[in-house]
Amino acid sequence: MPRHNLKDAIPALLPEELIQTLAGNGGVRIERIVSRGHGSPAGFWYDQPEHEFVLLVAGAAELELAAPSERLQLGPGDYLTIAAHRRHRVNWTHPEQDTLWLAVFFADDSGPASGRSGA
Repeated sequence: MPRHNLKDAIPALLPEELIQTLAGNGGVRIERIVSRGHGSPAGFWYDQPEHEFVLLVAGAAELELAAPSERLQLGPGDYLTIAAHRRHRVNWTHPEQDTLWLAVFFADDSGPASGRSGA
């Protein structure tokens, strides 16, 4: 079985964020994301149907979350889980070094029968 490293094969030029699916199935998707000064476009918010566990492996970033409003400065080793449909955006990533994320997306199985409501 081949061995891989999250820090391998990062292009010297990165005009756009690099997003690669590393593994997954119907209910889970694991991605490597590499940012270098990238952020969400002005006015853009992610609003995704699945939960997202995100670990900042290297670099630095600021996330903004809505409802309730929060700004989080992230450094290496910081992680959080963003609930499905919680709007969020990347305000900035370090412009001179790679910001390396490991993101795990997994199904929102709360469903209407659970009695839970989304944020």
